[in-house]
Amino acid sequence: MDRKAASPPTRAETDESLVQELLRYVRFSEEDARLLRALRPLAAPHFERIATAFYDRIREHGDAHDVFTGEAQIKRLQGSMVRWMDRLCTGPHDEAYFKKTLEIGRIHVQIGLPQRYMFTAMALIRVALLRVADDTMGDDARACREALDRALDLELAVMLESYRDHFLARTQQRERLERAEVDLALRRTEHRYISAVELARVLVVGLDREAKIRLFNREAERVTGLGREEVFGARFHEALLPEALHEEQAGLLQTLLDSRDGRASLDDVESAVRTRAGKIRDVRWHFAYAPGDDDDIVLFAVGRDTTDENALAARLRQNEKLAAVGTLAAGLAHEIRNPLNGAQLHVTFLERGLRKSSADGEQLEAVHIVGEEIKRLGKLVSEFLDFARPKPLELRPTSVRAVCERAGKLAEARAIQTGVTLTLELPTSELVLDLDTPKIQQVLLNLLQNAVEALEPTGGGSVTLRARRRPRDVVIEVEDDGPGLASPDAPIFDPFFSTKPEGTGLGLAIVHRIVTDHGGTIDVDSHPGRTIFRVSLPVRLGAHDAEGNTGKVLP
Repeated sequence: MDRKAASPPTRAETDESLVQELLRYVRFSEEDARLLRALRPLAAPHFERIATAFYDRIREHGDAHDVFTGEAQIKRLQGSMVRWMDRLCTGPHDEAYFKKTLEIGRIHVQIGLPQRYMFTAMALIRVALLRVADDTMGDDARACREALDRALDLELAVMLESYRDHFLARTQQRERLERAEVDLALRRTEHRYISAVELARVLVVGLDREAKIRLFNREAERVTGLGREEVFGARFHEALLPEALHEEQAGLLQTLLDSRDGRASLDDVESAVRTRAGKIRDVRWHFAYAPGDDDDIVLFAVGRDTTDENALAARLRQNEKLAAVGTLAAGLAHEIRNPLNGAQLHVTFLERGLRKSSADGEQLEAVHIVGEEIKRLGKLVSEFLDFARPKPLELRPTSVRAVCERAGKLAEARAIQTGVTLTLELPTSELVLDLDTPKIQQVLLNLLQNAVEALEPTGGGSVTLRARRRPRDVVIEVEDDGPGLASPDAPIFDPFFSTKPEGTGLGLAIVHRIVTDHGGTIDVDSHPGRTIFRVSLPVRLGAHDAEGNTGKVLP
């Protein structure tokens, strides 16, 4: 007589927790915990390096890098990773331990990190820690490797529970919405989406009479990074706008909603939109009051993302200014240089004659001042020509680390003289781009000297030169903790604008031209106590990565 095999008891039947079941499933033992504790003092010196290399890798991948708000957040996360690796080795691996692991997974969900990076990130950390175990654990290396594999697989399994919970919550929310309005929603959806709302390259947001979101198209999801189920039922200004604009935009929307006029609309409203990652995008909105007979949507907000367009327009205006002044400078330089050379020669003859005739000191001093002023004018004419007739770029593979170190070395002496601390923060992996090395070095040296000079009146301070890789470019920053620019809107890249009493006003204009000739951008963020000049250089065709592979411009 055949007997059916008895099924093993389920977790619910044994009153066993998820953590207890996972520990039992992978056979994670006290011996495994002992090996990890033994590994900890040997691996701890490597934790900082592993965390730094991990986030350097993230900067190369757009979907992973875009969830972060900036370098300050990445610095904090590097510190959290070091503490996590320490906790991984220290234990104890109990319910409280994995409760913290589950919280890490929830944070990843909140910032929008794609689930696939959970696996690949754990693979990077796993490889690094296994190498340390191989190099340091001797005869226990193999057993320690197995203990690490079990512990990291447990970490990953528990973190992924957060994604499962988030997915279930979103699914349940969708089901609740669908159950409540399924019949009416089907009729409305057919009418809305036949009009190609989903295919339009504009943000389309539908609002009810309380300014709550009832329609959120695909482009709105793309620009903001938010799913429609996350914003459905939320007020427009609270879900999408920076807090500083809440009151102003709420009043604007309420005015339109209260008008009850079918013809009411408002065009070209410039506003900012906050993305899921905390970044700000510029959007130009058109608001139209258009209530339907059986539709709860009474106001449509149609927006166009103008962030890139505004940045391009600003660069074009700057380039037009530079081109116009460059043409003028070229003409003036040719007309002025010859008379200046003649005047300098005759002043020299005059000074010699006065010295031979034993002229008094005041006469010699007057002639000397005239000569110095002529030299200063000559220098200005030379800068005119550098600005007006830039030489073609001579591009060659260049180490970003090397050019930064060279610029830092050249600026170091002046920094020491003025009591300024100069710090370099360079990536662990090599960055090689096709650059005109002397010109880029000129850019960095000019920015470093400006930063040091800004700190001179304060008697000291700190200047930082840093470089890092992003998915589509390499960013080089010069930061100082000086007083900042007098006005954040000062046209510092315009020719002849200078904050220095004896400045020509051409230094930053030439810097701007060199950077734009390389296809890059330069911008400044300044307020008292912190000024950052940020140079972005694209990854070009022919550039090389850390392994020597040829790269190309990314779209």
